[in-house]
Amino acid sequence: MKKVVLPLLMICLTSASLQAQDVQESGNSNDYNKWSIDVNGGFSKPANPMSPGYHSSAFNFFHADLGFRYMFNTKFGLKLDAGYDVMSEDDGPEFESKLLRTSLQGYANLGRIMEFESWTNRFNLLGHMGVGVGQLKNDDRFEGEDWIGNFLIGLTGQVRLSDRVSLNADFTMINSFSQQKAWDGGNYERTKQGFDSTLYNATVGLSIYLGKNEKHADWFVDDKSDELDALEQRIGEIETMMNDSDKDGVPDYLDAEPNSVTGVAVDTKGRAIDKNNNGVPDELESYLDQRTNEIKKEVSESNSNDLAGLINNGYVNVYFDFNSDKPNAQSVSGVNFLIKYLKQNPSVSADVVGYADEIGNSDYNKQLSQRRAENVKKILVDAGIDAGRLNIVGNGEDTSVNKDSKYARQVVRRVTFILK
Repeated sequence: MKKVVLPLLMICLTSASLQAQDVQESGNSNDYNKWSIDVNGGFSKPANPMSPGYHSSAFNFFHADLGFRYMFNTKFGLKLDAGYDVMSEDDGPEFESKLLRTSLQGYANLGRIMEFESWTNRFNLLGHMGVGVGQLKNDDRFEGEDWIGNFLIGLTGQVRLSDRVSLNADFTMINSFSQQKAWDGGNYERTKQGFDSTLYNATVGLSIYLGKNEKHADWFVDDKSDELDALEQRIGEIETMMNDSDKDGVPDYLDAEPNSVTGVAVDTKGRAIDKNNNGVPDELESYLDQRTNEIKKEVSESNSNDLAGLINNGYVNVYFDFNSDKPNAQSVSGVNFLIKYLKQNPSVSADVVGYADEIGNSDYNKQLSQRRAENVKKILVDAGIDAGRLNIVGNGEDTSVNKDSKYARQVVRRVTFILK
């Protein structure tokens, strides 16, 4: 028997030693208690071997178990325990056998391994496996003791009652080798494999936790991972804050205008520089003035057909402020240009086409574009142009520009003209 027990015991101890090296991955060992006393009671069921004609009760009371468990970390540990079983007949010949055993088992905290803490802090599951030795006695059927080698494997469910005590229910299967007597005390012939004897234990009991810390390793959850997640989240927020969506050199979290026109000069708060406070960035206004002068030059150098081409191609427009149907002051030159052209060409008629930007309700914007066209027509009529030469068209929203740029939206809030 020693040739089998000792190698199994060495394997168990070696495995536990390697598991102890995993402490750094399972929280600081100073943060939780490691020792516990496990006290259990219940029944046992010997499955085989039994002598011919002998039968064991399905529930053999009494079984008792006392163990001292040490956890190397929150996932793995060792337990030294002792158990005592009394087995008797069900029907058939009477007998009473007693088994006293001790074992050394490795424990795995399956609840921490499978992260039960993500859904409960009340229930837990332990797995255990190990080797031991037992002494079977039956004073009525044989003299002395039958020394038995044991291999044990089982599961323990836990319910946390407090930080110091938990209720547990355990089921353990014990396979024996080097057993000379049946559970009823009779003789039997062993097979060559040896593992042909089985005993089941089912118990309930208490785990009493020892130590000065608040929680035992069975229930301790290292919250450093949560701190790391929070740190990563803060770093991610900082990276987001440092984004510069409009590429104006000012991070978004400091940018008062995060959608300013690319290339337009901004102040330290990301706002487009507008010294005359007319709502148009100075650089854009300078570009518009330059473009207006170019148009005027082209107009002065072109004939009537060229002028019609400029008008039809959108070089002459009337612009509006946000949600307004009244032309702004910058549109006077465009209106005057069209008035002069229509007076010089009395046979020409024109479509007066109104537009709005994409902000707001589409139906409302359709009506707004219609009112803008009507108001421009009224200005032309008041300036002496026959109303019959002017046709009103409300085209609604112009979707050709980025609606998130307020400067781009200024360009599409307009009335343009199509000569006929």
